[in-house]
Amino acid sequence: MRMKLHLSTTLSALLLTLASTAALAAEVAPAMDANSCDKPKYPKAALINEETGTVSMGFLIAADGKVMESKVEKSSGSKSLDKAALSSLSQCKFKAGSKDGKPSELWAKVDFTWKLE
Repeated sequence: MRMKLHLSTTLSALLLTLASTAALAAEVAPAMDANSCDKPKYPKAALINEETGTVSMGFLIAADGKVMESKVEKSSGSKSLDKAALSSLSQCKFKAGSKDGKPSELWAKVDFTWKLE
């Protein structure tokens, strides 16, 4: 009985380790190269109106690292700030994400904060 319990515990621990390792290695999100593009320019009207905020965006990145699609997921509260960030950051280069070690089409999440200096 003791040997069965030990074997069962060892097997359970091994399966748990393999499952957690597989989950970690299964998907790697794309990463933006912030040096590959210009920082978004403050729209004149937003600057005059002293608009600020953080816009959360999603970028669908192809296996070759190019932006295929982009969208605003959470607005900064200003349509002009959202549009400027989305337009500018869509020009950035990305390192493609991967699934199971192979480059894959995946979504990247990017936040951009507009602040007056």
